[in-house]
Amino acid sequence: MRDDLALVEQEIATQNSEAIPAVAEVGSYVIQGGGKRLRPALLLLSAGLCGFRGKSAIRLGAVMEMIHTATLIHDDVIDEAGLRRGRPSANSRWGNHRSVLAGDWLYMQSFQLAMRERNFRILDVLIELTQNMVEGELLQLDLIGRIDVTDRQAMELSYRKTACLFSGCAQLGAVLAAQDPETEQAMADYGRFAGLAFQLVDDLLDFTSDPSKIGKPVLNDLRDGKVTLPLIYALADAGPEERDLVAAVLAERAFAPGQPEKILEFVRRGGAIERARALAHDYAAQAKASLPGSPDNEYRRALFAVPDFLLDREN
Repeated sequence: MRDDLALVEQEIATQNSEAIPAVAEVGSYVIQGGGKRLRPALLLLSAGLCGFRGKSAIRLGAVMEMIHTATLIHDDVIDEAGLRRGRPSANSRWGNHRSVLAGDWLYMQSFQLAMRERNFRILDVLIELTQNMVEGELLQLDLIGRIDVTDRQAMELSYRKTACLFSGCAQLGAVLAAQDPETEQAMADYGRFAGLAFQLVDDLLDFTSDPSKIGKPVLNDLRDGKVTLPLIYALADAGPEERDLVAAVLAERAFAPGQPEKILEFVRRGGAIERARALAHDYAAQAKASLPGSPDNEYRRALFAVPDFLLDREN
């Protein structure tokens, strides 16, 4: 697995080197920013479980990481983010125009690379997931700054912005192995539930983690106008004073002295953290249960362990 991931890195570097210098500089900076390569690893493991190993899995692993990188660049532009993984974001270094175009190039290059497989089913999966991700961005723009976001809307957003890419990675492993539709769907379900668990943990870290570990300030989502599931749960039992406090931050997109401490206190006090964490564990269990009944091997054991790894991460 380590060797295959190294080959994925080589493929990404090769693709990035084909860009003009203005794009390659941005792409290289973001790609080398310390990501865990979860998505290509998930694709490689899923392909191995379904009985496929080879250049195509390496190539598609690179495709998925390039798509992910493009979304990070675009997300930071939309959010006006100054940091990404503890470093200055691409938009803060090169500006919005260059960053958006670099993200666009990465999207197009990833599809050009996928086209080399000459497999329409692969393109079906990639088109569907990229449409979902764009729709997720539009949904998020509609929900930004709103205190009335529902748990259903929050989970739909989590699927479209995060879990659909996990789902596509796992599904493509089955597609490469030419598995039947039932196995393909089972793998897609595995990735979807794992991705939802991942995003819930990400939401929780915004309330519970050390800023030095997550590479951004605590309560960064709220400062950006985003109401995530732990806060939704807390607001359901909040009093008028607490709701007004959150509404003020959403309106100002900034914290007055003492506001972060008060918000963290009431979110942690009412059981919202535990409730959201329990849901993340439930999604992780559903991911494990979705794995097709293949013979026990190293790939299945690794995929079975991935949801627990996602639950236990600190950044």
